[in-house]
Amino acid sequence: MHQVTIRYPSGKSVAFPSGIKVSEATGGFGVLSQPLAAVLVNNELQSLDTPILTNCAIEPVLIDSPQGAFSYRRSLCFLAAIAFRELFPGRDLIVGQAIGYGFYHRFADGPVTKADIAALDGRMRGLVARDIPISMEWWSYEDAIRLFSENDQEDTLLLLELTNEPRIALNECAGFRDLHVTPLVPSTGVLGTFELRPYDEGFLLRYPRKESPGTIPEFQDDPLLYEITDAARLRSGVLGVSSVGALNRINAPKRIKDYITIAESLMNKNVAGIADQVAARRDAARVVLIAGPSSSGKTTTSKKLSIQLRVLGLEPMVIGLDDYFVDRTKTPLDQDGEPDFECLEALDVDYLNEQLVELFAGKEVELPAFDFKSGERRASGRKIRLGERTILIMEGIHGLNDRLTPRIPKEQKFKIYVSALTQINLDEHNRISTTDNRLIRRMVRDNQFRGRSALETIRMWPSVQRGERLHIFPYQNGADAALNSALDYELGVLKVYAEPILRSVKPMDSEYCEAKRLLNFLAFFAPIPAQFVPQDSIVREFIGESSFKY
Repeated sequence: MHQVTIRYPSGKSVAFPSGIKVSEATGGFGVLSQPLAAVLVNNELQSLDTPILTNCAIEPVLIDSPQGAFSYRRSLCFLAAIAFRELFPGRDLIVGQAIGYGFYHRFADGPVTKADIAALDGRMRGLVARDIPISMEWWSYEDAIRLFSENDQEDTLLLLELTNEPRIALNECAGFRDLHVTPLVPSTGVLGTFELRPYDEGFLLRYPRKESPGTIPEFQDDPLLYEITDAARLRSGVLGVSSVGALNRINAPKRIKDYITIAESLMNKNVAGIADQVAARRDAARVVLIAGPSSSGKTTTSKKLSIQLRVLGLEPMVIGLDDYFVDRTKTPLDQDGEPDFECLEALDVDYLNEQLVELFAGKEVELPAFDFKSGERRASGRKIRLGERTILIMEGIHGLNDRLTPRIPKEQKFKIYVSALTQINLDEHNRISTTDNRLIRRMVRDNQFRGRSALETIRMWPSVQRGERLHIFPYQNGADAALNSALDYELGVLKVYAEPILRSVKPMDSEYCEAKRLLNFLAFFAPIPAQFVPQDSIVREFIGESSFKY
């Protein structure tokens, strides 16, 4: 009998019969501090019922790890779908955006009642108590199509139109089957920590933080995000594209070009609406502060906003916050002893406020310029004075934090939060992570303009996210306006650029797990030619050939 050799993190190697399931080989991990969510097999995330066919290294993925928390959250959505189908056959449950450590869910045919939520909660906890195995099955393409047709899962059927693979992976539990998108936890018994909370016309399926997998965190609402994402969802419905399969179906030259034109026009209309809000406060507001997480399109937004403000008779003047960095020798260090360029203390806040006060008093100031090669700030030679119709625009991650501009009265500031909040779903039960959208944007831009590989971008992404949690997200609900910079078609365009660089990450690299997950995700999208993307689009900030200078 053919054998395979499995190598454990301890360095120990053990021979097993080929085809053994991962679950039968986990004894070599020893005592684990948390339940297993999945396993890395040669740095690829796999469920515990995966057969091992080659020599490999395996590592445990616990529910308190990033990959484990991801699997746990997706598994909770699967659990909710099982309970919903048992309780409400013939109705549709649709997963939506993340809010306050939870996924927003709604019924497709109307509001959710408290009685509905109580019944769903009880059924989900009953499934957890029974500790039912969650497995992956391979079905023929024809049988999978028949299953989703019988279940009226139209979005899943549309998604499968892109593939002609002879077999389709499904997740199975308690007789319920759904499309396999990512490895799930091994059984329902792992999923004991969750909360269902009424929210607007639906409910939040709340999950634990990865650092505390046994407790649900205190709820912190994000009303601003919900408002703009719900508006985007309604917009997607009006345009007839609420899922990736629906987007793929219109991906023919004339139809996709028209769709992109409409999507971009809506984006410009939203920017123009924010410009109207700024103009309405022109008697008091002197500076517009734009902030948002990495790769949210802040720079293009500031340029588009400048155009719209000019249309309204104002004279926008952009000041770069990067030019107010302290000299690199004075930059604070992060927890790893590396320069922390994202903390507020990396900026010379006193000098910035001194110049803003002088400008608002009608004085002339000379702006600084930061030399990134030498790591020092110097005089730029650019002297400015504000006129009656001038309004400053400053873009940077700390824009919403009043500690950036403590000497500027609140009424003189107009704050804008920008984020890419993807609203189309893969299908009814599988949402698209807004973080994935931004990571793919960042990866493409880093490779196009900064000479960075996908591996390098993936490696530094946790640090970027840590900075966002510290410096951006706590202040987002203090914004005067918000812009959703995601364009529903963009992942079809970014796919063309992202896939080749993701394939450069090899199985020996620890980042391979994330690269492979993103490749599997992008496989659901039909490619969209970049030639259809307007030159002033936010997408051009990441793929190039923009009409704006960056």
